[in-house]
Amino acid sequence: MKKLILVLFLIFPVLVIAQKKAFQDGEWFKFRVYYGLINAGYATLEVKETTLNGKKVHHIHGYGRNTGLSRLFFKVEDIYETYMDTDKDIPYRFIRNIYEGGYTRDVQIDFNHNTNEALVYDKKKNTKETHTFPDGVQDMISTFYYLRNYLNTKEIEIGDTTDIDMFYGEENFVFRLKFLGRETLKTKFGKIPALVFRPFVESGRVFKEQESLTVWISDDDNKIPLKIKANLAVGSLNADLEEYKGLKHWFKIEMK
Repeated sequence: MKKLILVLFLIFPVLVIAQKKAFQDGEWFKFRVYYGLINAGYATLEVKETTLNGKKVHHIHGYGRNTGLSRLFFKVEDIYETYMDTDKDIPYRFIRNIYEGGYTRDVQIDFNHNTNEALVYDKKKNTKETHTFPDGVQDMISTFYYLRNYLNTKEIEIGDTTDIDMFYGEENFVFRLKFLGRETLKTKFGKIPALVFRPFVESGRVFKEQESLTVWISDDDNKIPLKIKANLAVGSLNADLEEYKGLKHWFKIEMK
């Protein structure tokens, strides 16, 4: 549960080409998260259009919390937000405000794409630092939404990998993902054609090994996350799409 939101958002980069927008104002997802066989919590993602410093943006809000008895021993309340340009699909502001068993972070990052500088404001420490970043950099949440708009589902082949520049914490890193193929995924809604990906993560404290994650997204114009499976250093975690609304395109579901 401690890395619930991180698992949900660091999983989607693939080969891309320009095509129509995959999401819109009012889109909302809810995921049910399981730790082994235990119902561990839930996470939500919501898109709202607004303005930031005079620019039209998608304000995307991610929230995750654990449930049940686990909250008595290790309470988790995680909020991740991004404000990304509705036309350019680049982030202007990223917010991370988390509480994980007494550990807290409250950080705001403002991206200046004219100077390629990120101002990192640590509200808990009351410090501000400036870091440089490469052109076209994304934050943890904007990466997912940016790539939903550009997924090349027609030309991507099994084994293809791609890299994307991401700024997270106070540093830049390159995130890599491999395409595993297509399959029909059984869900609570019915059978859904899905694209399967495997992101490369850092093995050790959280994940069992570099290829510990498998992700399923819908093979349609929405490109929505359907299922996540993670082998952790201790146990396993699964997240399944529980509810959704406000999709921009028709959601193809076969009969159960």
